[in-house]
Order: sequence, then C-alpha cells, then structure tokens
Amino acid sequence: MTSGWLVADWPAPPGIIAGTTLRDARADLPAEPRRLNQVHGARVVRWEDVASQVPDADAIVSGSPGSLCAVRTADCLPVLLCAEDGSEIAAIHAGWRGLAAGVIEAAIDAMQTRPADLLAWFGPAISQPAFEVGEEVREAFCAVSADAGAAFEQNDRGRWQADLYQLGRQRLAAAGVSAVYGGGLCTYADPGRFHSWRRDGSAGRLLSFIYKPL
Repeated sequence: MTSGWLVADWPAPPGIIAGTTLRDARADLPAEPRRLNQVHGARVVRWEDVASQVPDADAIVSGSPGSLCAVRTADCLPVLLCAEDGSEIAAIHAGWRGLAAGVIEAAIDAMQTRPADLLAWFGPAISQPAFEVGEEVREAFCAVSADAGAAFEQNDRGRWQADLYQLGRQRLAAAGVSAVYGGGLCTYADPGRFHSWRRDGSAGRLLSFIYKPL
C-alpha cells in the first residue's frame, strides 16, 4: 500500500504505476485521470481523445507518455491492462453488463499490442459469495460462452452467486491474454478499505488506475 492506494501486484515493466485507491484515504496519484461517464457498456475511448469532454465509455486506452487511465468502481470489476514492454496501457470498468457486452474484448481490440503480450490485473470487486444475481444474468453470459456456467453457483433461494473474477478470466483467456494477476479481494467483505454499493448503497467509488511514465 502506498500513499492511500493499493499497489497492483503484477510484474509490470519499469515505470508503470498501477493500483486502486482506498476508502477514506487521500491518494497521491502520479497524474490527473481523464474522466469517463461509465454506462455499463462496451465503448472504448483513447486517452488522447479525451480532454475537456467526459465521454460515455467504460474503457480507456493509451500509448502516450504521461497518461493515466482510470475507472471508478464500487463492486464492479476493474481491469487494468499493460503491454509487456510498457508501450500501451488500459483501464476497464467491467460490471456484469459490461462483461456480457464484451468490454474487455473491445478494449483489447482497441490496442496495438498483441493479446499474448498483454498483462492484466484485477482490482477489488465483489466476490462470488456476496454477489447474488437472477437467472437473466446467467443466461446473458451462457448465451455467449458455454464455459460461463462454471462461474455461477445456485443458492438455496434458486438464484445464482456470480463470480466476476472467473468471468473476467474467461473473457481474457478467450481473447488471448494469459498473464492475469490480482482477483483475491472482496469489496463487500472489507468495509474498512473498500466502497461497496451492495453493502452501503452509497455513492462512494474506488479509482483503479494505471500510469505510463513520461
């Protein structure tokens, strides 16, 4: 943990700074993020094209030195991507709707780096025991991939516990990204460090970010 944020635990190249801000902590970020109006979709924008405007998008990619890509979450899955050589970065807001719509694949497609040469890191998200969903959510994923069924466990109410981390790994693997890190934290179960919409119903958000040095 550094200056109010959780450091990403992955073998990123030298100079790349990445992590997630903590609840009620003042985070000293290396640069100012360019904001997105996140709409739980699959639109991707480039950092270079986002200045004074706040676009409707759920992923942002960049190859520019000095850029900081970021997304805000409070249970949804934040995914950070980085080229092994540090040439490109991306931040993805992947709630269940965005995952089902293909936001991870869209972000990868928007990058110049081959998927096999990308690193991925999952920031804090709601865990499977805390994330109950209806049949329509399971059907949305299983309609795209038969493997998605393995990420759902039926509970004694006849509903489903969904594993966002597993769904994210499945999507990354299908897109050709095998170097995946993080994924062991639960926003719902850790009120001391993380905001959780399902737990608190508050407007607080965590910022997951990745910075490409000058």
